[in-house]
Amino acid sequence: MTVTRNLPIASLIYFLATLLLSLYFAFAAVQGPSGILRRVQLEAETVELIAERDRLTAEVDRMRNLTRRLSDQYLDLELLDQRARDVLGLVRADELIVR
Repeated sequence: MTVTRNLPIASLIYFLATLLLSLYFAFAAVQGPSGILRRVQLEAETVELIAERDRLTAEVDRMRNLTRRLSDQYLDLELLDQRARDVLGLVRADELIVR
């Protein structure tokens, strides 16, 4: 004589609800607004923004150096000569222009 045990319907519903909730939370942990994929994306964005910040900081430092070199307190005559040539198109009388 074989005895078969059927799960009560309440146990089956409880098991399915638990499984569905677990799947929902696992999906939200991976794909949600504060999930793993979003975190990886934000970290990559952070690295790019830090690199851009460093590039801009170097550019600002370079511009500050040029500004200081052309200031009244410290005048770099070579830089002034170079800027006059570049911006105004000036040349010396003893120079030959080849185009």
